[in-house]
Amino acid sequence: MWWNPQQWAEVVERTPLVSIDLVVTNARQEVLLGWRNNKPAQHCWFVPGGVVRKGETLQQAFQRLLLLELGVQVKLARANLFAGVYEHHYPDNFAGTEDVGTHYVVLAHRLNAEQHLPGLGGLNELPKAQHNDYVWMPVAELLNNPQVHEHTKAYFQE
Repeated sequence: MWWNPQQWAEVVERTPLVSIDLVVTNARQEVLLGWRNNKPAQHCWFVPGGVVRKGETLQQAFQRLLLLELGVQVKLARANLFAGVYEHHYPDNFAGTEDVGTHYVVLAHRLNAEQHLPGLGGLNELPKAQHNDYVWMPVAELLNNPQVHEHTKAYFQE
């Protein structure tokens, strides 16, 4: 069961959210980025990912996000792909509520498209619910592109 928008807005206002980001690279060492449809981070290039739902194990969330964000059903051990914990703070929220930011505690995972995601389709075949466009971007370009969100850049900075 998931919350209605009013319930979700209350959660966003009162608590940090736990999420999983999927940092996907290909054989050319390019990173898969999506152009965000929704707040926060709307109208920026960002890695795929999403929140962990109450009652869901981290493994279940990981599998669900692979399907919803990338359109692939694969059995992967998320522990082997874990890349660290990050914090994301945004001044806005999905509902556009004034003076309410969004706070995520992010569990980042690094995946190689060819090795871990054999069913990953072409960019035009990827789901459009959260991102309306996708691109493979080299890390050097990503770090210098003002349209790539700072939280995505943090995955490639020391």
